[in-house]
Amino acid sequence: MSLSSASPVPRLARRRFLWGSLLATGLAVRPIARADAAADSQLPSTEIRLALLLGNRNYPQPFDLPPIPKNLRDLEAVLERRGFKVTSALDLDLPAARRALEAFIAEAAASPADATVFFYFSGHGVQVDASNLLLPAGLNPSSKGELLQNSSVQLLSDVVRRLPPRRDGMVIAVVDACRTGLRAGEVVGLNQVEAPPGCLITFSTGAGKPAIAPAVETQNTFYTGSLVKLMGSVSDQTTFPELMQLVRSDVRETMLNHPVAAIRQLAQDPFIADHTRVRLTVEPKRAGAATPAVPDIDEEAELKKLEKLAWPAEVLQVAEAFLKARPESPFAPGVQVARDGARTAVKALQRSDVRLYRAAFALNDDMPTDQRQDLLRCGRGDKDAAARMAWRSKGGSSGASFGSGYGGASATQSRYEGWMQFAVALGNGIASYELALHFRNTGQPLLASQFEARARDLGYTPPPDLDNVRK
Repeated sequence: MSLSSASPVPRLARRRFLWGSLLATGLAVRPIARADAAADSQLPSTEIRLALLLGNRNYPQPFDLPPIPKNLRDLEAVLERRGFKVTSALDLDLPAARRALEAFIAEAAASPADATVFFYFSGHGVQVDASNLLLPAGLNPSSKGELLQNSSVQLLSDVVRRLPPRRDGMVIAVVDACRTGLRAGEVVGLNQVEAPPGCLITFSTGAGKPAIAPAVETQNTFYTGSLVKLMGSVSDQTTFPELMQLVRSDVRETMLNHPVAAIRQLAQDPFIADHTRVRLTVEPKRAGAATPAVPDIDEEAELKKLEKLAWPAEVLQVAEAFLKARPESPFAPGVQVARDGARTAVKALQRSDVRLYRAAFALNDDMPTDQRQDLLRCGRGDKDAAARMAWRSKGGSSGASFGSGYGGASATQSRYEGWMQFAVALGNGIASYELALHFRNTGQPLLASQFEARARDLGYTPPPDLDNVRK
């Protein structure tokens, strides 16, 4: 069956997948040519990189997902080219999936502290009681919530939080799944999450939105197609967080420019939660690899300047100037990500409901490394870093009392509220709910109601036991 441009959009949104030809040319990211790149890619990596790919095609009709085998094959190939040892598994039931996870977690625990650990799932995903569930093969996505909860893998508790934290390495979790909920006639989506320290989490579509896929085996899903393409083509100097931002842009541009109107209307906007601590590039260090050419002094100076800027307007100005002068630089993809994020941050700061000013972005030599990294990320539009800055402003804990009265708020309270407002403007639903709790506790029910509604609009559902305090 083929998809026509006249297909009814609401019906497609509830079906969880689409038929017909889906992929089209999206945002172009030109690979950086290097004479010795092909030869270097054959050299052994000096880094430990581990990947587990779980994909499920086999679900009861009409929930079968034909693109999944191709997703696994193509992603496995490009990860191996980037130095990963890959374990790939298709159509595992729950016991088999748990065995694969246990083996992978044990291997990750035995690896060095600077190892890169990559987990990928492609299949059906649902949210039950604020928990994100990855459905094993054979399980009907329309089953009752209790059955789904007892018969699925939980993303955070079963996977992310069990992988050993890596101060010098990175944990990457990628979920390319339909993010649909259980309520009839409603799409609630997988829940927003916070990434633990050292971790990068990405979802293929935004909160409360479906991910769509072709019903043919010869095409990837939109998200994995972009991930495979860009992981194989971006500059070797591109970091993993920068790669995921480029994938996000590519997915959205591809779908917004698709010839089928229904696909344009369902364009995905992938979700990213970034709490990484180190700079790891997509290309690993390799034994005996040729040393890349050092950029000229002007380029190097501009990159160093950019790395020290936190105020979004300055980041945007320097990044735009760099891209204009050095569009072919191997560092251009990363600078493009900084530019796009700073542009988003500038727009957020211009909102009337965000009271955060330039002084909040000031860096100083005595600032702890983690705080400095988060402040730099805030200048590039990172919604999670903004929330962490808010928590620091009140001592790093939730539920602290500032006293009552919005007009007479202390400087600490004002800074906390400003960072939280900024995080919400950047799309952080968890921050919006916490801000609602704050306003409730300080006797401002109208503001509390507004931010609680905003949290749900942004796709965050608080756990059932979360009421007056954040746990």
